[in-house]
Amino acid sequence: MEKNEKREQETAEKTAEKTANKMVEKAPYKTAVVVGASSGIGREAALMLASKGYRVVNISRTPCKGEKVKSISADAAQEGELKKAIADAAENGGIDLLIYSAGFSMSAPLEYAKSGDYRYLFEVNYFGAIEAIKAALPYLKKRGGRAILVGSLAGDIPVPYDGFYSASKAALVMLAREANMELRGRGVRVSALLPGGTATDFTYNRMVYKDEATEYAGSVKKASAALANMEQGGMSASLVAGAIVKLAERKNPPPVVSVGPKNSFVRFMNRVLPAELVDRMVMRKFNQK
Repeated sequence: MEKNEKREQETAEKTAEKTANKMVEKAPYKTAVVVGASSGIGREAALMLASKGYRVVNISRTPCKGEKVKSISADAAQEGELKKAIADAAENGGIDLLIYSAGFSMSAPLEYAKSGDYRYLFEVNYFGAIEAIKAALPYLKKRGGRAILVGSLAGDIPVPYDGFYSASKAALVMLAREANMELRGRGVRVSALLPGGTATDFTYNRMVYKDEATEYAGSVKKASAALANMEQGGMSASLVAGAIVKLAERKNPPPVVSVGPKNSFVRFMNRVLPAELVDRMVMRKFNQK
């Protein structure tokens, strides 16, 4: 009797799986999940994808303002929340595109940086990306999907007093390369997109250590001001969003790509010039002695 019940259960599970797969195959639209589309680059990418006919779901702590974008509330820094949100976003069991655009930045001297602050930064910028990819993989594999991690040129070239952000974005690039090697044989491609300074509210949400380390106060102020000017005078969020959409639609996407010829040239020079020379040039650009 037990054997018959077990056999019936296995048959029911196989039937349910076949039905789900058929529903995925018949889906009349593509589904894109954007983690961090409440503002900035993520929001522009979500709206652009929606205008191209994607079913778009934003996952963030605050909703995305856009009638065609569904929002699910979740905190990338809280373990388990992204997994549940992505499962809820996968209507009919399918996700074609995952974009990870959540981010946090802090201008702080290494000597005085608080453990809670830089651990939170890595939870949002790096570990959240791992959780998102892992949660989306069962769905991406069904449709031969794409995952795009929004990195930064700062992952290649360090920014004075924003080193934790630079380190997290460097880790994100390596994550994309490694994940792409592991998953391309299973039909999933992973890429890191590296914009340079971009004019968004991200500039004004940066945590800046002002009174915590008085001996560094002047240097931190100069560096954070130079960074803010670079961002607000940089490329538009819509330009970066366009690069995301273009990358998502490439048949054979590269594992790492920068946005714009200027940033591509900067990355090239960073590879060929001695690190000490590059660091001196960076310090000069950020008004450091």
